[in-house]
Amino acid sequence: MKIKISKHLTSHIILITVSLLSIFPFIWLISTSLKGNAENIFAYPPVIIPKDFTLANYTGVWQKVDFIRYFINSMIVAGGTVFLNLILSALAGYPLARMEFKGKKISFFAILATIMVPFQAIMLPVYLITLKLHLTDNVSDFSGFMGMILPFAVSAFGIFLMRQAFLGIPKEMEEAAIVDGCNVFQVFSKVLLPMVKPSLAVLAIFAFIGSWGEFLWPSIVLTKESMYTLPVGVNNLQGMFSSNWRFIAAGSILATIPILIFFLAMQRYFISGENEGAVKG
Repeated sequence: MKIKISKHLTSHIILITVSLLSIFPFIWLISTSLKGNAENIFAYPPVIIPKDFTLANYTGVWQKVDFIRYFINSMIVAGGTVFLNLILSALAGYPLARMEFKGKKISFFAILATIMVPFQAIMLPVYLITLKLHLTDNVSDFSGFMGMILPFAVSAFGIFLMRQAFLGIPKEMEEAAIVDGCNVFQVFSKVLLPMVKPSLAVLAIFAFIGSWGEFLWPSIVLTKESMYTLPVGVNNLQGMFSSNWRFIAAGSILATIPILIFFLAMQRYFISGENEGAVKG
């Protein structure tokens, strides 16, 4: 009994320590955003609780930067990316899980293989394709948004996750729907899709977080400041305010809030959706 308690205690101490180390940068960021100009933000050892507490950094960023515009741009890009990921990943995962066709396994393994290829490796050809298709903000704002959304409209991870989710549904459900007179599309949309909501929620979370935090691609594609997303806009604070780290920290915290809200809203689906994607091979 004592050995078990000792093992659990050791495990909890390690987990708590790792958690504190992981969350410390975020705590320091919050602390920095709440410190006034009279306080040294680079003091050592770090002072977590501000002595000169102020919210002026948040109001300063809000007033001096077109934060609302950056936020709207990020919402459009993230919303479009999530929407397309859910539709295209589900449409690709369904035939890979339920239908039999020539080259099915080869197609599936080829899709999985693309997970090993980092986006930076294919960024140049994607950029050239974007230019050839005139998907830049030089043409129009709509083209600029499409240029940011379409390269991330579907992912191998999303297809794999949805395939695993569809495999977890008994075939009897599909057969019963066909007997009742449903065609293939009705079976997919009215029977199977509602049953994989947890997996769709997990995919939505990952797609939203990835799109919301994307910095490299928008900074390459965009040319107009009015089209900046939040990561690019927050990075722009560094030059605009001569490295005012208090403003940068406040802007970063404001940019993080939508991710936290979205995750909390989808949290109840997250664990079950991850488990669904892991049980079937």
